[in-house]
Amino acid sequence: MTTALVARQIGVLRNNVALLTGVDLTVQSGEFVAVLGPNGAGKSTLLGALAGDFALHSGEVTIDGRGLDTLSPRELARVRAVLPQQILISFPFTVREVVAMGRNPWLDSSDDAKIDAAMRRLDVDALRDRTYQTLSVGEQARVSMARVLAQDTPLLLLDEPTAVLDIGQQERFLAVARALVDEGRGVVAVLHDLNVAMRFATRVVVLHEGKCVASGAPQDVLTPALLSNVYHQKIRVDNTSDGRTVIMPDHRD
Repeated sequence: MTTALVARQIGVLRNNVALLTGVDLTVQSGEFVAVLGPNGAGKSTLLGALAGDFALHSGEVTIDGRGLDTLSPRELARVRAVLPQQILISFPFTVREVVAMGRNPWLDSSDDAKIDAAMRRLDVDALRDRTYQTLSVGEQARVSMARVLAQDTPLLLLDEPTAVLDIGQQERFLAVARALVDEGRGVVAVLHDLNVAMRFATRVVVLHEGKCVASGAPQDVLTPALLSNVYHQKIRVDNTSDGRTVIMPDHRD
């Protein structure tokens, strides 16, 4: 399961506008890397570049030393799985059929077991015969993550995975993601909730105007000074009596 993703000085241009400039990132097995930053900072663009979905203007991305452009689609799908912000499914596939799509890079004797295990882990087994379109937005998100789990890759790239989940679903979802990290997988997740990043990430990367302005342990990086500067909002970071760190807007005079 050991793998390493390395991005070196990557840049992405669209319509002659620089969306990313000179971004470096390394992700090892057993890391949960949260990508943070305000809207328009380049977070989803970075995830797409790491996935091999966006052409690079400069730099390179490698997985285990191999450039993404040297991997066939099947090889790439065996080393990284991607959960986009939105998944549009037009045909009336059942939940189990959607999860089974994650096995397309493999199609081997372990398919059924991997599909069933992923559905149980995301608590969607009871929905297996429902069509995807009949599900709530939160149920669809869990089914989509089950598909990613069924793909059984050492690296998972998640774009705002908890955006449509209620607080209970969010906690369970992120607990699953962190458990995958504890099992030795690498997870990169675009997040908006700074408190979630503080609690679950082993490392954070902060983007601002297409550049990486900070990277490191959440406790070291998510400081009032940096956050206030990046988000153009005065932010405070407090420690609670039970040892938790809470990040919030600072409205004090």
